[in-house]
Amino acid sequence: MFDQEAQLERVLARHRDTVVVEPLPGRPALIRRDQLLVADQDMPAVEGLVRRWYDSRHDEPGVCRLRLRSPARVDVCELAAHLSGEGRHRRLAVAPNHVIHGQPVWWSGPADRPRPAPPLDTPSAAPVARTVTVAVLDTGLSAHPWYSARDWYAEQREEVAEVLDADLDYELDGQAGHGTFIAGVVLQRAPAARIRAKKVIGSDGIGDEFDLVRALTWLAGWGRAGIVNVSAGCYTYDDRPSPVLARAVAGLSRGDGAVVVACAGNAASDRPFWPAALKQVIAVAALDGDDRAWFSNYGWWVDACAPGVEVASCFVRFGGPRGSRQRVSGIDPDEFRGYATWSGTSFATPVVAGTIARRAAAEDLPAAVAAGRILAEASALTLPDLGVIIRV
Repeated sequence: MFDQEAQLERVLARHRDTVVVEPLPGRPALIRRDQLLVADQDMPAVEGLVRRWYDSRHDEPGVCRLRLRSPARVDVCELAAHLSGEGRHRRLAVAPNHVIHGQPVWWSGPADRPRPAPPLDTPSAAPVARTVTVAVLDTGLSAHPWYSARDWYAEQREEVAEVLDADLDYELDGQAGHGTFIAGVVLQRAPAARIRAKKVIGSDGIGDEFDLVRALTWLAGWGRAGIVNVSAGCYTYDDRPSPVLARAVAGLSRGDGAVVVACAGNAASDRPFWPAALKQVIAVAALDGDDRAWFSNYGWWVDACAPGVEVASCFVRFGGPRGSRQRVSGIDPDEFRGYATWSGTSFATPVVAGTIARRAAAEDLPAAVAAGRILAEASALTLPDLGVIIRV
């Protein structure tokens, strides 16, 4: 285990607009300081109530971000609870801007860091009845021989390029390559799939709910993604789902829309992790062999589990500082040549997303139908608090 307190200090030092809140003792969450999110359709009702406290607003399709005046010293969590309603049924979709983090990272991890690996065979696509697009909301996508010649990559190459060393310390950032790795896991399960990447977290694995909601809303309008892989998430200040995020997911998955698959998190806890714990989302835990991986979250809200320890996939190319770390079995742990192994619920999630894509493509099924059949098959094995076992 890495020093979790030290990791948290680094996150807070790098993201100075981020604070830890703990309205529920022993259940901390991260939020952006003095930021309030409001679903766009609820903004007319909310604006008059908070006008005296905010000094700017940023409107995007599906969501508005209000920046509250620091001198007003408004408790964002209390304000969100008051506006949305503290009863079982919320009146308005209002929430603090929760910080999301890729898994592995932060309090519970990382489960480990990526390790260089020998080259893997390029996934070979068999004929399919239809093409399925898998959206990967993550750190982006780097060029790789597995897909560099594919038309879907050419369409988005510059927009989604991964950042490898944002802090210029000559070392690979903590979650640089996360999106590329996940895309490779999807392609190993569904080689004919088209990948559509959107950046929602940085190379340090940190993002926020505002950007995730924007990406989900964009995908809903785009209308071409059958499956959405979210290998990131957060804990909320009240352990309830953010109504802003829940509304964005509902808009994307309504009717025959996209299936959202999200990681359960790496805290070895049954505390609900969002958006995975939403009813409309398939929450994925990690297996180590036949058992739960030591780091994997679990609970009543988890729907499926898949291998998540020492997963192998495509990765970025990066040469770290020479001689900075001792070679292990002849391998420089700082030099990546396009392949790696990594552990976390982040990497169990695309196994499930790819399995759904493969079934939908092979049998010409809507993604929701394919997902339902996979999770409800009579032959499927389940584990308590881990859901249906999805094997590679």
